Amino acid sequence: MKRVFIVLFLWAFAFGFSQSKLTVINEAKGTPISDATVSCDGKILGKTDPNGFLEFRSKCKSIQISAPNFFKESALVEDEMTVTLINTSSKTQSIETVILEDKSDPKALEILRKVNQFFKSNSPQSLDSYSYKSYEKISLDIDQDSISAFKEVFNDNFNLFKKQKTKDSIDDVSARRIFSKSKLFLWERAQEYLYSQKLGEKVNILDNRISGLKQPIYELISLQGNRDKIPNQIKPENRGLYRFYLTDTIEVDGRKNFVIRFREVSYKKSVKKRKFSGYLYIDIETYGIKKIESISKDKNEGNITSTWVFYNQKWFLDEESVKLRMSRMRMNTTEKPNNDEENRVKKNSFGTYAYLNSKYFDYQSPITENPEDFKGYTFTVKNADGKTLQQYRTEPLSDREKNTYFVIDSLGKKYNVDRKARILTGLINGQIRAGSFDFDIGEVFNYNLYEGFRLGLKGKLNENFNPYFSPDYYFAYGLGDEKFKYGIGLDIKTRLDKNAFFRVEYYDDVNSSGEFYRRLWTFKMRMMNYGNNINNDKYYRYQGVSVSYLNDVTNGLTLAFAARRNTEEAKFDYNFRNSGSKFENFNTLVTLKYSPNSTNIMTPQGKSIVEQKYPELYLNFEQSFKALGGDFNYTRFDALFVQNFKTALGTTGVRLYGGLVLGEAPIWKHFTMNGLASPSRDINFNLTSYLGFATLEGGRFYNDRFVAYYFTHQLPWYFKSIGQNVSSLDFVLRGTIGDMKRPEYHDFRFRKLDHLYQEVGLEWNNFLSSYFNLGVFYRVGFYTTNNFKQNFAFQFKLKLLEF
Repeated sequence: MKRVFIVLFLWAFAFGFSQSKLTVINEAKGTPISDATVSCDGKILGKTDPNGFLEFRSKCKSIQISAPNFFKESALVEDEMTVTLINTSSKTQSIETVILEDKSDPKALEILRKVNQFFKSNSPQSLDSYSYKSYEKISLDIDQDSISAFKEVFNDNFNLFKKQKTKDSIDDVSARRIFSKSKLFLWERAQEYLYSQKLGEKVNILDNRISGLKQPIYELISLQGNRDKIPNQIKPENRGLYRFYLTDTIEVDGRKNFVIRFREVSYKKSVKKRKFSGYLYIDIETYGIKKIESISKDKNEGNITSTWVFYNQKWFLDEESVKLRMSRMRMNTTEKPNNDEENRVKKNSFGTYAYLNSKYFDYQSPITENPEDFKGYTFTVKNADGKTLQQYRTEPLSDREKNTYFVIDSLGKKYNVDRKARILTGLINGQIRAGSFDFDIGEVFNYNLYEGFRLGLKGKLNENFNPYFSPDYYFAYGLGDEKFKYGIGLDIKTRLDKNAFFRVEYYDDVNSSGEFYRRLWTFKMRMMNYGNNINNDKYYRYQGVSVSYLNDVTNGLTLAFAARRNTEEAKFDYNFRNSGSKFENFNTLVTLKYSPNSTNIMTPQGKSIVEQKYPELYLNFEQSFKALGGDFNYTRFDALFVQNFKTALGTTGVRLYGGLVLGEAPIWKHFTMNGLASPSRDINFNLTSYLGFATLEGGRFYNDRFVAYYFTHQLPWYFKSIGQNVSSLDFVLRGTIGDMKRPEYHDFRFRKLDHLYQEVGLEWNNFLSSYFNLGVFYRVGFYTTNNFKQNFAFQFKLKLLEF
């Protein structure tokens, strides 16, 4: 749910400190702990009374709590706090020796190895079929223990807020008003999960409501949590991020469990002062995960708990509870001292938290497998206005939660939150929405060696204009060639429950020679390939018309057909078989995309990819005819296969691709080998490309047939460098080989690549804890030269692009 909580930051503000009230509790017994010492940076602030209570003043951001026979704890300072201490029993004391050595208990690691080994067999998806439902509630609010204090401060000092508008922003004052009677954000969702070994998975969104929004955000309501996923603490590649210790065996729900305590390695403390950060409960009989409790280093920062239930000999997720510290809210209040001196100002601060509560219920297995129930995309929205949520709530809404919908919905209408939210979610698909128009952000700015900087605008009328008819246009201008390009088209939908439409278009544009077809590629793939032509100046102009039809046959299979009549002309010095550089071309194109494991959802804007999963297959078959004035009769075929799989040795990604041209065709219908390097630079530095080679010269090599591969292997070793992001290393191997049967047909300067070209590289993911990957590559094999700079290259990639 990480992506979900990003949304909540839109509702968070800045904060401070105040007089605090602390209660210290024995975690095992739930009883108060008296005489517990509370200190800050070695200075004692006080000790708790027989009720475990202490009131103190401090400007410290965090405090330390200690008591005899208990582990020492830290906590962030708030107005009201409850901290639990763990008793140092004989069993846990015996673990201290292991902790001092700063290594995991071998017994605990062996148990975790078996958890991974049996995870698939313990998963519900090892059953023939099943179904269950869920109810989720996500909110942003003040800590529950601080609500009464907040209301008191707010009501007593409301006039002060009015006087301080010069100091405090209007938004800050509004947030204080909201918190006094409601939460700042509330989202409810009910879902139904169906699974069949034969028919796959189906998720029905039974109902949904997000405060402040009139229209649902389909890309958001389709996001999923950790259901059917291996938790991070269990993954073998994360062994270096945690330390694990087997501490006990207990009985939970009538079944015996191992208790494994874990802590993060990243705590900036001496080894002796490090503490556990959670518990794993592992079923002894099946090695299934019963429960995970994760507590932050500072307890007031939050906690996460996930619980599973044993049903039909499998472990189903039963409940999830998350509380994460977001930020602090500071309010200035006046207080008149007993000695009648002038009023003085004190600061009261309240922590704001993101809350998630998920409950799963109505388990059934096996179920009646009706193919009609699994038709369409993976996700289907049954209802999205919140009117049926009462049927699925596991407990009634509180008054505070009921007020949230009223208050935040009013603010959402006032500030047009719907429009702003649609703009943000449109970025997922590479679009910006403005009323009835969708604008493609990928067309705004580009660069290639022929056009130089290319500035453009591509707009499309969306369903607000008409649900079935969608006209579009684009125009662009190259600062290098000083030419305008444009196109106009019309989509005619045949149905609204899936992607199925006819398209007609007219265009006058340029493209790079030897381009690998990218139709049906995802926005992420196309974005990764934007730098493919930075060093390719071999462009051609194409002007003509196209008629096409696209249909999503199933959730994982898309077919597209097109017929095109173009005038094509080389924009570089080129002569094809002494016939010049300008030709007429009539051709048909069939495109197939097969992605059986990817999950999709249908929205009013069209299909949206929820999660891109592998394997994937892309095929293009083009046939040119000497008809309708066409000059050629060639066949062109290309294919791309993508796979990503995990083993005990790490995660391996594979791209296999190739192409073939039969018959006589101009050079731009052949295949350039996707070189990214420039011979004019002292050091090759380029942006990543989905099919490119970092050390290969751009626009120099052409083949009429080729095969290529791209292998990347992420080592199962994660580490932290600077900051909080986790880094890892990838080994990369790329290679290609091909041939050109009739190079004499093409009168211009180029080379065919008929020996194996290879480069090896190492990528540092999250370079220096940034959101970029830095790769270094070196050319090896037949094409290696004596010039180091020609063989060597740096490459930069945005981490969000992933594999």
